[in-house]
Amino acid sequence: MAVKQRSFGTFSEGREAKLYELSNQAGVCARFTDLGAAWVGMELPDGGGKTVDVILGYDDPAIYERNPGCLGAIVGRHANRIAGAGFTLDGKHCQLEKNQGENNLHSGPDGWWKRLFRAEVLEEENAVRFSLEEPDGAQGFPGALSFSVTYRLTAENAVEIHYAGTLTAGAAHTVFNPTNHAYFNLAGHAAGAVDGQEVRMNADYFTPTDAVSIPIGEVRAVTGTAFDFRQRKPIGRDIGANEEQLVLGHGYDHNFVVKDYDGRVRLVAEAHDPVSGRNLEVYTDRPGLQFYTANWLGADTPIGKEGAVYQRRGGYCFETQCFPDALHHPDWVQPVIGLGEIFRTTSIYRFGGFAKEEGTN
Repeated sequence: MAVKQRSFGTFSEGREAKLYELSNQAGVCARFTDLGAAWVGMELPDGGGKTVDVILGYDDPAIYERNPGCLGAIVGRHANRIAGAGFTLDGKHCQLEKNQGENNLHSGPDGWWKRLFRAEVLEEENAVRFSLEEPDGAQGFPGALSFSVTYRLTAENAVEIHYAGTLTAGAAHTVFNPTNHAYFNLAGHAAGAVDGQEVRMNADYFTPTDAVSIPIGEVRAVTGTAFDFRQRKPIGRDIGANEEQLVLGHGYDHNFVVKDYDGRVRLVAEAHDPVSGRNLEVYTDRPGLQFYTANWLGADTPIGKEGAVYQRRGGYCFETQCFPDALHHPDWVQPVIGLGEIFRTTSIYRFGGFAKEEGTN
């Protein structure tokens, strides 16, 4: 188990971004940068001393600063969509910037992927912690927020993501709903379409959306629909079905309701690549899981790592979070914390089914 630190390169105004590498005895290496607290690489042993990187990303930190698809980014204060780019909290209307039609996506154009976080290496935990202090009114949200995200690589080949947020001043309540926006491709980040990779989700319901991906307020059963992933199936099996929700979303870009949610960490999703045998398990204590099949990657996506050309549906995201637009649906779990409250949430991505380096147990 080891943590290494090195320069990642420079971005705007000549500022330097750093890269933090966490490794374990199985030959697994997870990489993160202090620019946007992004998860930029996940290398798994592939036999013969070779490795394969299963997370889409970039070699140039300047691209992460604009990061049009939020690849690997920590998204906050609020992940996903807010209808009308505004909400009312404690009797006051808060107006955010509109960056997807009339709505707000991932907290607007001034996203956390643009921030240079403060980094702290936690050697004994095989972890790195990134911290950020957001002033009252940043992105349009009320109150000053102290935020941190800690990435830890375990001996069991899991990346644990521990989020913590505290409202420190300026308001009685604020919004807090962060997530990580990593794109996975278990065949390798540059392997192309993921239609043949298989997914299972522990969800009996999902939240259907309107034509601009805003939830309509309904919690709909997956039974009899293309959204039934309760048994493992290829991503591409039903993605082209003539169902309204798939047509509107250009594929899967929907929130799935975590079964038996009780605020404790539980297994919520699994992915499997039948060609390589690699698999991924997703655990979280959040009520929702946004499954996104990279429907908008393509011609406008910057060149990726090692010159990779990322194509539409060349990866998928498991975004753990509160339901999109929950602020306008009081019956749903609310992404709101109070003054002085320390709110913590955990998500875990565990990898398996790969060849270990020679000489490891």
